[in-house]
Amino acid sequence: MSSMNHRERLQATVAGQPVDRPAVAFWRHWPVDDQDAEGLARAQLDFQRRYDWDFIKVTPSHTYCIDDYGAEHAYRGIPIGDRDHLKRVIARLEDWDRIQPLDVRKGVYARQLRCLEIVLKNREPNTPVIQTVFNPLSMAKFLADETYLIHLRRDPERVGRALSALTETCAAFAKAAIAAGADGIFLSTSAASYEAMSEEEYRRFGRPTDLKVLEAARGGWLTLLHLHGQHPMFSKVTDYPIQGLNWHDRAAGPSLAQAAKEFPGALVGGVEQFKLLHFGTPAEVQAQVRDAIQQMDGRRLIVAAGCTYPLTVPDGNLRAARQAVERG
Repeated sequence: MSSMNHRERLQATVAGQPVDRPAVAFWRHWPVDDQDAEGLARAQLDFQRRYDWDFIKVTPSHTYCIDDYGAEHAYRGIPIGDRDHLKRVIARLEDWDRIQPLDVRKGVYARQLRCLEIVLKNREPNTPVIQTVFNPLSMAKFLADETYLIHLRRDPERVGRALSALTETCAAFAKAAIAAGADGIFLSTSAASYEAMSEEEYRRFGRPTDLKVLEAARGGWLTLLHLHGQHPMFSKVTDYPIQGLNWHDRAAGPSLAQAAKEFPGALVGGVEQFKLLHFGTPAEVQAQVRDAIQQMDGRRLIVAAGCTYPLTVPDGNLRAARQAVERG
């Protein structure tokens, strides 16, 4: 088969068609840089030039989606590069009444759109770009920590109104990202996992809000859903209007081979990031990549980690993963 560019390879992957080699992409956080549009864009573009991934996932700090609600945070050395919350926006049930839809053309959301535009302008033309978006339930958790679920159970109507406002903000940002030229969004949820809430709760509060955000991003062709957690509700999201699913396949399951029977689109994973990618050898990383390719028979696979990886992952292990998909 003749060589494909990144866009052609990914388009074939999501369609289940043959590819010249499996697609591959890894992503990480960029502490300090992620508080500045130009700084984050530069970090993302330098990372792409170094490894030549098949797509660029623009990865801001998770706090960007709640900054304009008054979040206070700082980088204090979390291994994956996330920021610590210094003070939560929501402390009491009544605080949810203050949550209203935001204008994503202003404030930190506007900063993130500016970052996306810089990346789009300076990326190699055939390299797709997707924007990280945290789903409304994740936003609620960032605003109140685990207390959000207690509040949701105590007063679902009150918190539900705030969740509607968060959904409107989230959907507006997703739509703006696609309008700016993003090829899709990377919708992340930590709530679609059994350690986070019940199926019934996710069906009531998670699924409807997720679908509104995905509808806003319908102009994209490479939208991925990330299921964060060790007990994902995998079978409950396989009918979402998305092109790919990313989850902790090595640590939490289901395996790629099992998941391929449930979800018809691209499966994004195959590499465990906290132990093997972090502390393993290049040979072990390559063996895990080859196993992933074998599980999927070389189709519908985007080789990736289950999530963002620790900042101290060795360069040699990332290069090993990148080299493992090359043929010959």
